[in-house]
Amino acid sequence: MASPLPTVLADLGRRINGAFAQLSRVPVIDDKALDALLKEVASALLESDVNVKLVANLRSKVKAKVKAAIESGADKGKDINRKNIIQKAIFDELVLLVDPGVEPYKPKKNHPNVIMAVGLQGNGKTTTCTKLAVYYQKRGLKSCIVCADTFRAGAFDQTRQSATKAKIPYFGSYTETDPVSIAAQGVMKFKKEKFEVIIVDTSGRHKQESELFQEMIQISEAVKPDMTVLVLDASIGQAAEAQAKAFKESADFGAIIVTKMDGHAKGGGAISAVAATKTPIIFLGVGEHLYDLDKFSPEPFISKLLGMGDIQGFMDHMQSITMANPEKQKEMQKKLGEGKLSIRDWKEQISNVMSMGPLSKIASMIPGLPQAMVEGSDEETSSRMKRMMIICDSMTETELDSDGSPFIVYDTKEKNKPVDVNMKALLRVARGSGCHVREVEEVLCQYRMMSNMAKTVGGKNGFMQNLQKMQQATAGMGRGLGPGGMPTPAQIAQIQRSMPPGMLQQMRQSGGGMQDIMKAMMGGASDQEMAEMRQMMQQMAGGMGGGMGSMLQNMMGGMGGGRGLGR
Repeated sequence: MASPLPTVLADLGRRINGAFAQLSRVPVIDDKALDALLKEVASALLESDVNVKLVANLRSKVKAKVKAAIESGADKGKDINRKNIIQKAIFDELVLLVDPGVEPYKPKKNHPNVIMAVGLQGNGKTTTCTKLAVYYQKRGLKSCIVCADTFRAGAFDQTRQSATKAKIPYFGSYTETDPVSIAAQGVMKFKKEKFEVIIVDTSGRHKQESELFQEMIQISEAVKPDMTVLVLDASIGQAAEAQAKAFKESADFGAIIVTKMDGHAKGGGAISAVAATKTPIIFLGVGEHLYDLDKFSPEPFISKLLGMGDIQGFMDHMQSITMANPEKQKEMQKKLGEGKLSIRDWKEQISNVMSMGPLSKIASMIPGLPQAMVEGSDEETSSRMKRMMIICDSMTETELDSDGSPFIVYDTKEKNKPVDVNMKALLRVARGSGCHVREVEEVLCQYRMMSNMAKTVGGKNGFMQNLQKMQQATAGMGRGLGPGGMPTPAQIAQIQRSMPPGMLQQMRQSGGGMQDIMKAMMGGASDQEMAEMRQMMQQMAGGMGGGMGSMLQNMMGGMGGGRGLGR
């Protein structure tokens, strides 16, 4: 899944954003202002170890683009338009800096896709193979690993340990010394067992020895890989270009994974240098954990670098969670569509959120969400969610499958009238989970808010039905979003056309307040239900920034002033 940018790249993003902010404060946009901006951007890129020739080329191209746009009258004589032209030119050139313009191989479902990993020893190849298998496994492709590294002592042990931890099938041998034989046997075995992604881990060397390249060629001829991936260490910076070219001449690889992006100042240099070889980077290794492998796409990468979010990455991540257990997700969608949600269902949703990884990773993909809001909160949030899971685990099967009613005492005459809490049940759950009764009550309160939301959004003319119509209109939107991660005017118009009859009219009359928009989408929820939803959303987000608000404002475009969003 997509992670927050490594510290060094985050610093680069802040430097470039700071330069944009200075440009916004300049009263007149002239050549002097443009030169000052480009000087700051170039300085930031050079400090990230980007090749000086590439930086000089970027400066000259941006100046040429801006000059051509202004001469053609695209700015209409206004400074604000000129600023937008400059920002877009820099954004486009930064994308080209890391984009070789080549599409990598994409594994196919119901087909044995053989991927061979090559690289020097110490680049993190074996760890990356397991991460890659986990990545494809989570996306519904049956994955496995073949360890054909017979040169390094302990290579097979490392594969066995990491693959076992990740629950990924593996193949290797303690006795066979011929890596070509092991690779051929492993691939044949897993093909017979109908595996869809077969990752072959090959031997590495300390230097680019002729033996290594000869071995790679022999294994390649034996297993006939659909894609050969070069694993490169980010710490070598611009030297990545020479290493990539040396491997390219011997093993015609089709993609690159850059590892150790989380701890080195030369990451920017490695990415831009590899792009210069016209070979696509497909992943970035950003940590030691199994999910610390980020899919690399040039435009979303630059968008996130500049603090504009990564909607495409967010959509891909949500889709991977759905594909991990499609049957369970379908069942959950059906329950939400009917407006039913048990404590067990709610617990499963918490588990899904936890499987997404740290909160900061998700936050970095959402445009307009203030990053400061989630800084340092990952551990606390994870601890709180685990606590909620422990409390739910202490409940009986009947309580888990209920709507929380076993924890309430009802009137003997009016069965639907609650009169008190079931203190006996609360105490039992509290003792079983080792927490205070108050914590159990808080968990049940949070469940109740989510349950009420499910009732509101489900059923006929509920939010789910309206949302499905809007989702159909926005299908495939992830790839065509603008630089800021927001829909284009054409996409906004498409969303407007997909809205339920009368919804736009309601929104116009209300002036576009967030509460009224949500109320219209939910088919007329009560004020109490809206208050509960507002409270829950505040607990979940704590105040979302301009990204989503901007999108809704664009959707409302030209409908009259009124109160504005969220007021």
